[in-house]
Amino acid sequence: MLGSATSPYLRQHADNPVHWQEWSDAALNLARERDVPVLLSVGYAACHWCHVMAHESFEDDATAAQMNRDFVCIKVDREERPDIDAIYMSATVAMTGQGGWPMTCFLTPDGDPFYTGTYYPPRPRGQIPSFRQVLTAVTEAWTQRRADLDDTAAKVREHIVVNTSPLPAGTVAVDDRLLAHGVRTVLDDEDREFGGFGGAPKFPPSALLEALIRHTERTGDTAAIETAARTMDAMGRGGIYDQLAGGFARYSVDAGWVVPHFEKMLYDNAQLLRAYAHLARRTGDPLARRVVEETVTFLRRDLRVPGGFASSLDADADGVEGSTYVWTPDELAEVLGPETGRWAAELFVVTERGTFEHGRSTLQLPTDPDDRERFAAVCAALLEARGRRVQPTRDDKVVTAWNAMTSTALAEAGAGLGDTGYVDEGVRCADELLSNHLVGGRLRRSSLGGHVGETDGGLDDHATLSTALLTLFQVTGETRFLGAGAGVLDTAIELFADQEAPGAWFDATGEGLIARPRDPIDGATPAGASLMAEALLTASMLADPAKAVGYAELLEHSLSRASVIVAKLPRSAGHWMSVMSARVAGPVQIAVAEGSASNHALTRAAWSHVPGGAVVVAGEQDSHPLLVARGPIDGRDAAYVCRGTVCGLPVTDEESLVAQLG
Repeated sequence: MLGSATSPYLRQHADNPVHWQEWSDAALNLARERDVPVLLSVGYAACHWCHVMAHESFEDDATAAQMNRDFVCIKVDREERPDIDAIYMSATVAMTGQGGWPMTCFLTPDGDPFYTGTYYPPRPRGQIPSFRQVLTAVTEAWTQRRADLDDTAAKVREHIVVNTSPLPAGTVAVDDRLLAHGVRTVLDDEDREFGGFGGAPKFPPSALLEALIRHTERTGDTAAIETAARTMDAMGRGGIYDQLAGGFARYSVDAGWVVPHFEKMLYDNAQLLRAYAHLARRTGDPLARRVVEETVTFLRRDLRVPGGFASSLDADADGVEGSTYVWTPDELAEVLGPETGRWAAELFVVTERGTFEHGRSTLQLPTDPDDRERFAAVCAALLEARGRRVQPTRDDKVVTAWNAMTSTALAEAGAGLGDTGYVDEGVRCADELLSNHLVGGRLRRSSLGGHVGETDGGLDDHATLSTALLTLFQVTGETRFLGAGAGVLDTAIELFADQEAPGAWFDATGEGLIARPRDPIDGATPAGASLMAEALLTASMLADPAKAVGYAELLEHSLSRASVIVAKLPRSAGHWMSVMSARVAGPVQIAVAEGSASNHALTRAAWSHVPGGAVVVAGEQDSHPLLVARGPIDGRDAAYVCRGTVCGLPVTDEESLVAQLG
């Protein structure tokens, strides 16, 4: 049933003896006809414990026979169907106090959950029952205590519906005071020894890093960017970062960023690329610049697929977690020779005891090598040797939102650091999304091998694509991106705006689900609502004045509702704070009037110094609303800087432009 799916994760289960089906009305109707519950299993391709449970239970004939006899079994890729995942993760957390993947839910044929959990072992472990024990207990309850299950299911449905209510508006004013409180609270949580926030496990605080950089740009308070830089330095030197091939793993299992959970996700690397590029152009930090270059190389080499960038690399290689990436001193010596092997072991903190499992170590880089040429040769040799090992599998699914984030990051990095190749890569990615994922005016969530899936794009897909297109318009000057970006944004407003609560957004259409999912909290990826706020902010500065007013009004409503998140949960509001910071700063608009013989030097300077969240438009006089009646001065290109509705005098040199932006 899953062999033709557009999700590699689902295809991994196509040969299971379980009679898996994709989520559909037909599958739910089959459960009604058979009068059995639905067993919903949700996971994703790079999930280690998803693979473990699949091998232990779903590949076991006896377990599969019990599943097939007593349930209709549905498999869902959480990355392809985040709407389904959101609904049932809410139920799982409510019923068990925790969530995670694999997620295992038992539903009525109407889709109401009555029992939920995550990973279940094949045999009992302590207080955790075996998976088959759970199956048996659910079947007994279904056949003997149906009324109790129906009552539980009704209560859980009610809980889910209540939890998808919109946030209140106008709780806290969106201003400098709110943002100062949010940043101060975040800084108080910093781990000053190892970098980052809180304890183990440690996830890259991607959205927070961008917010902290923008806070310093807006206020001049250097504590924020210094905190971001410490965290980014620690991550960039730690085992969470691939010191040979570039790219970040999903998270660190320890507080010191030494041992990662080894899967590499596109969405992490897109967000971190954006933040490191911002830090690199703002401070000139060489480590940040190196991370940018290597992460782009990683994206191009390891994640480029037909239609865009792949979703992830698995944590496992041939069932062994991290085996591709870890080393012993003897393995280094075997590749590099005894002397250089010892040098590399000391440099990369590869010890006899090991920093990982079985005496093997992840590669760290606490200090920069003195001999850069020798270091480059060592990295090349180790990477070549590593390439002969069993490699992790790749999820080739192209997700709209994550590719759009990548396109934005590439465009900003290229413009800010002066690398047109990055910009070209961002353009290529966006063009592929427009060509493949817009079908009959409907944006789709994902594709595989150039074949687009049937699932409609959600709020995050529309919002991120709009932002990417509007960013590319600024960077390239191609007006086609402006029109396309506004069109996607208008569709998002039509599909996902809560008409009864201006500024509140649904994450999906909710078609065929027990509720329309809505979660305004920033997580591993920013909330769809905060991504929508970014698109509205950018469009409010770039669109024709008549439309810009409407975008600005929706933006203010959206930020008003999110103010309570910044006030109470600032570590879960990184992207909200980024957008708010740009809004409170003006927002800032830079219009560069170029003459016909322009060398674009002033435009390049604008991109090198532009605050995060501001817009830059360059072109001839009257070529854009921001350039109406604005032209060169005495034959020289001129930059016009405005904050909100207040504009400074035009300037014609980089020093004066930087002074105005400062």
